[in-house]
Amino acid sequence: MSYASIGFGKIGHALAKAFGRKGVEVSVASTHAPESFAADAAAIGAAVLPKTLAEAVEADVIFLAVRFQSHPDVAKALPSWQGKIIVDVTNAYGVPDEELGGQPSARVVARAFAGGRLVKGFNHLGAAVLDQDPAVHGGRRVVFLASDDDGAAEDVGALAEKLGFAPIKLGGLSDGGLLVQAHGNSWGRLIFKDLVKFD
Repeated sequence: MSYASIGFGKIGHALAKAFGRKGVEVSVASTHAPESFAADAAAIGAAVLPKTLAEAVEADVIFLAVRFQSHPDVAKALPSWQGKIIVDVTNAYGVPDEELGGQPSARVVARAFAGGRLVKGFNHLGAAVLDQDPAVHGGRRVVFLASDDDGAAEDVGALAEKLGFAPIKLGGLSDGGLLVQAHGNSWGRLIFKDLVKFD
C-alpha cells in the first residue's frame, strides 16, 4: 500500500515524522509547490517524499491533515475517490452545527470524497503530542479510529500498529466518530485524551 499526507502544517508535519521514524515511505503535499517544503521533508528523513497534490492523491491511503474548511478543495483533486482510504484528521473547530446539518463532521467529509472509504482517526491528539514518539514508558500511545467501513478501519489500524501506535476502534462514524469529534463549541468525550496502552 502507498501512503500520502495532504497538509504540511503542524499536524501534517507530526504525521510525516511518525512515518519517518519507522522508515515507512509517505508522500507529503500542501497547497505550495513541493520545492518550498522539500528541505523540511528531507530533515525528517528519506522516507518523506515532497509531492504535488496531484501526485500525492495517487496513493492508496490518504491522510487529510488540512483545516476542516479546506477539505472540499482537496476533494476536487480527483474526479473519483473510488476505493481509496481517506483518514480524516480534521477537526471542525468553530463550525456551527447548522453548517454540519446535524451530522458528525466526518460524514460531511465523507460526502465530499465520493467513493472513498473514510476513517476518522489521529485527530484526537494535538500536534505537540502526535509529534512525539508513540512508545511511552513501555506502552504505546493510543489512536482512536471510527469508520463505517470495517475493512478500511482494519487497514488503518494495521498501519497505526506499524507506526508504533495502539489503535482502538470505536465503531461507526455516528457513534464512535462523535466521541473524537471537536466541532462548533462542543467536544467529544475522547478528544485530546492522551492515553497509553500497555500490552
